[in-house]
Order: sequence, then structure tokens, then C-alpha cells
Amino acid sequence: MIKKSLKHIILLNLGAFLLVLLLEILSIWAVKDRFDTNYSFYIHNFNYTIAIMGIIWVNHFVFIPFVFDKKRYFLYTILLIGSVFFGAYLKGYVNDGWHAVYKMFFFLIYTTGTGMAAFFVRRNIMFKRENDEKEKLQKEMELNYLKEQVNPHFLFNSLNSIYSLSRQQSPETPDVVMQLSELMRYQLESSKKDTVLLKEELEFIENYLLLEEKRLSNRCTIEFLIKGDLLKLRIAPMLLIPFVENAIKHGAQSTNEQSSIDITVSVKNSSLYFCVNNSKPSITSGSKRKGLGLENVKRRLNLLYPDSHVLEIEDTDEGYHINLSIDLKVSILKKDS
Repeated sequence: MIKKSLKHIILLNLGAFLLVLLLEILSIWAVKDRFDTNYSFYIHNFNYTIAIMGIIWVNHFVFIPFVFDKKRYFLYTILLIGSVFFGAYLKGYVNDGWHAVYKMFFFLIYTTGTGMAAFFVRRNIMFKRENDEKEKLQKEMELNYLKEQVNPHFLFNSLNSIYSLSRQQSPETPDVVMQLSELMRYQLESSKKDTVLLKEELEFIENYLLLEEKRLSNRCTIEFLIKGDLLKLRIAPMLLIPFVENAIKHGAQSTNEQSSIDITVSVKNSSLYFCVNNSKPSITSGSKRKGLGLENVKRRLNLLYPDSHVLEIEDTDEGYHINLSIDLKVSILKKDS
């Protein structure tokens, strides 16, 4: 990495040197006849290029990193003007006295200023690129962390369901364990991907609801409706299931009363509309409805679909309502490796 960076710096400075040399030659090409030979003409331009680039290099590699970047601006200004004046004196005084020094001084100020402008523009571009890469890496790390949290959270809720069935000595317990095994298989496979087919994700939710429906017996009515053509749309895995888990946990699971859960999925063009409505028990505890799963999915939505989703949550005395819309067009036909 260091060798690659050093090679890049050498090539960049060599290119800058050749460019300055070319501009110097073109600038006095019209008075080329004043020189005795072509050799003296090119030597003259080469010497001037050395002087210009020498000041630029000293400024870039010494003054800026060791003085300017340490916020010693006054000292930096003195050193820069002093080096320019020293260069102008060496090149101008020998040829034509102080008049030439004066002309050379302002010429070097102009060229050094141009070089500084190019340097700071390039450095700002590099800083922005590095910051973008760091931000992207941080985002990926955070998403991976959030995705890994889904596994234990979902497993914890599912094991609670199986535990309830086992306490009732339900004959369906072995089948539910097998169902959970299939659900966990899908979850482990999908966790390795950035996106999955929306159809597969909805099938996973449907199977999870079937599992919960067995545990809740007849005291909860669950409706799951899908409208529209899924069109091979893709979505981040395990993104919708926390809303379903919360509807069960804070609705049917928290009461022995008759309850209901209505889930509607609508697809229009590339937009997904996901609505979850669940009834609330008549007697509730004073604690507010907050959980790891819901906070997790909010954060994932903000990271994955920052400008293409709307989440509305309404908590009333009768029920809890979630309306989520996501524009999935960025994921259409995108294949995971």
C-alpha cells in the first residue's frame, strides 16, 4: 500500500514537472531567437522549471505538513514569502539586478499560488474519498451488527412459543420444532445476503404466523393478505419480521382475551406497503411498548433506505397500527453473489 502510494506521488510530481516545463517553453517560444542555440533555450526553460517546482515542492512537502497543518499560519506565510523571495533573488539578481528580482518574485508568487490551489483541491478530494470510505465501512459494520442481533432475538421469541406448547403438552410440539428448524434455516441463509426475494421473505413471515397460530390456539384471529405482483422485487432480509413479532408479543401473547392481528402487504410498481394492525388487551401494564426488535428495525431502515421509506406508528387504546412504505426499485433484479 505504501509502495503504491509512493509510486503515485512520484508519477504525479513528474507529470507536474513536465507540464510546467511545457508551459514555460510555450510562454517564451516567440522569443526563442534571442538565444544563441536551441540547447541554451531549453536549458534556460529547464532551470526556470526547477526553480518553480523547487518552491512548490518545498511548500507542499515541508511548509504545509509541518507548519500550515499545525495551524501556524503566520509562520507559514513568512516562510512561504521568504522562500519565494530567496528563489527570485537567486534567479533574477544575477541576470538583471533588483528589477528582475521584483518580476521574478511576483511570477513565483503566481505559480506557487496556482500550485497550492491544485494541491488543496486534490487533497480535499482525497479527504472526501477517505471519509466516504470510512462512512461506508462504518455503515457496513453497523448493519452487520444489527443483522446479527436479529438471530438471537427471533430465536428467543420462537423458543418461548415452543415452551408454551410443551407446557400444554400439545401433540403439535414436534411439528412446531420442525417448523422452527426450517425458519431458522432460512434465517441463517438469508443473513449471508444483502437482499432476498420479497416473495421468500413473505413466505417466511407466513410460516412464522402459522407457527404462532398453533400456539395461540383459538384465542387469536390472524389475517395475512398479499396484494399485487411481487415482480421479483428484493428486500433486506429479516426487515419486516420484527413488526410481526411485536404485534404478537404486545397483542395476543399479553392477554387471554380474544385478539386479532391483521397484516396486509401491497405492492404497487416498485413500492411496498406493509401494514400491521393488532388489538390490545383491555388491561395493560404501564410500561411503554419498546423492544430490541423494533428499535433494531428502525435503525436498519434508516441505514438501508434513508430517503425511500416512511414509517408511521399509531398507538391507541384499542390497538397498535404500523404503516410502512418502502421504495424497492433500487433492489429490482439485483442478484446476490
